[in-house]
Amino acid sequence: MKKRSAEKRRHVVAWTNKAEWDQVLEYLYSKDPALQRYALQRISAWRGRYANSSPVAVDCTADLVRCQVLDRSGQLDGDDLVLLYGAALMRFVNLITERQQGKTARPLRRLAGNLNIPAWVVDLRHDFTHRKLPTLKWCRKGCKVVLEWLQHEYWSRQLGGGPGEDWESESDGEDEEADLKGGELIARQKEMEAYKNARELLISYEKEQYQAFDGLPEDKEKNMSPPPFADMSWLLGEIKQFALLSSNLLIDVLLEDGFLVPTAEQLETLGCDSFDSAGPFELRLPQTLLRFWLPLVKVLNSPSFIHVLLEKLFVELKQLAKEQNNNQRAFYISTWISEIILCNSNKFEYHFETKGQKKARMKDRIFVNRIQLRWQQLLSACLDAPCVSTPHLLQLILDDMEHPLPLETRQRLLQLCSIYTQIGHSECDTFLEHKQQPIYTLESLHEKLQQSRRHSQRWRSTSDAERRSESSEEHKWADAQAEKAKLLRGSPWQVCNDKVLWKNYPLGKVPGQSDDPSCLMVENYSTMTVFDQPAELDSSTTHTASAVSASVRTADGLLWNHSDVNKLKSGLQLF
Repeated sequence: MKKRSAEKRRHVVAWTNKAEWDQVLEYLYSKDPALQRYALQRISAWRGRYANSSPVAVDCTADLVRCQVLDRSGQLDGDDLVLLYGAALMRFVNLITERQQGKTARPLRRLAGNLNIPAWVVDLRHDFTHRKLPTLKWCRKGCKVVLEWLQHEYWSRQLGGGPGEDWESESDGEDEEADLKGGELIARQKEMEAYKNARELLISYEKEQYQAFDGLPEDKEKNMSPPPFADMSWLLGEIKQFALLSSNLLIDVLLEDGFLVPTAEQLETLGCDSFDSAGPFELRLPQTLLRFWLPLVKVLNSPSFIHVLLEKLFVELKQLAKEQNNNQRAFYISTWISEIILCNSNKFEYHFETKGQKKARMKDRIFVNRIQLRWQQLLSACLDAPCVSTPHLLQLILDDMEHPLPLETRQRLLQLCSIYTQIGHSECDTFLEHKQQPIYTLESLHEKLQQSRRHSQRWRSTSDAERRSESSEEHKWADAQAEKAKLLRGSPWQVCNDKVLWKNYPLGKVPGQSDDPSCLMVENYSTMTVFDQPAELDSSTTHTASAVSASVRTADGLLWNHSDVNKLKSGLQLF
């Protein structure tokens, strides 16, 4: 039965092999427009081979990825992009839910819910069809969510079960239904439920904090943190328990817009300055925003959670640096990295502050005790995410490392970082300036002046000796050149007085010489035969040569005699 079922599900596919499938999948979700275009071209070839039976999920993925490529190219206006996204999203909802329809029409919302498609995606489809067009922001968000759904529900399943499985293809409905009831579906449902629970917990935390901040007097709101409520203590305990089970999922939700990365409405509600009013290198969180999230971060400040949080922050910063289209999000991601490193450090002291100010500052610290960070991983992650804030973050890491790198290495890293990020040296030079010892006393100034004088005197004496030595060498060289010119007088050869780097030319070749051997011929020359050459061979050599020539035979067995050799020599001429 199993063998018969396997043979029944076997069918022809359009891709050449699994390697081509894997490559197209990787390029579709690579965020690189060039790679995505190549994947779209491969899918177009698949469609030509499939005729009218191309997998629905492959077509929907290609349509949505094409929307993202055109969006990033900047060739279309906002209204054109909305219509483009709308067509792709409507095709997705219609095609995916079409096979779920029976003889009687059923609501799309219910059919989408059976497939774990978010209800608001179906609402987007209704807005495109019957109501006012949604904004471009919602279109992009819908495209992102649907592509993630396709990756989990279709592409990942093909990787797990082999590239020949297509639940959209003409396969048995019973097999598809059995697969949906498998362990993968249960795991995905649990993951979605956990994601939903994480969002609900964080939204509840935000509501409690907003109520607490609204209850503070306006004159004390900027200087005090809200008192903890009983509900807040229970809520923090629930979030901590959730973090022990799924810390990665909780961090992913925290990094979404509206939580650690505030929206414009949230900043206005909290009375914080907008992102535009912040300086380009002022990577400090607004105090109100920091105190808003401080109770939660203090509960989750275990070393393992902080390690994962910093790693994901740098990964997100790297992605934003590639896209270069969300400066506000990149700013707050960078400020959270800076704030965590600063709060964990004991080396950054605040001078000229009163005891009350120091107590208030210690109250706003995330960490009570310093934790050991994975500095090498942080350094690699920071260098792997080059952006406008990288020099500042790199300087914080280099200053706070448990085992600091050599000073020269740190200087080179900062200089390379400033070159790569196209930021002036003024920001990176602050690190170098702090490492130089300033002159505080008059004695140190005199000592510095004496050292400079001694250095200048040594330089003068060395320069005089070098000048005398150079003058003597020049005279010797001139005499040698004159002597060579005298010896070559009347000869076609002459001494080259040009400064030529002869190491760049092979032996026997001069600058400007062509590869044609005839250029070496002189205008006037004479010839001589081999018998007329002045060279004389000794008797032993002549005897040996004659003995050898007497015993040498050609390939045909003919013997070279003495007269034949003389005839050959008489025909040769020497120039």
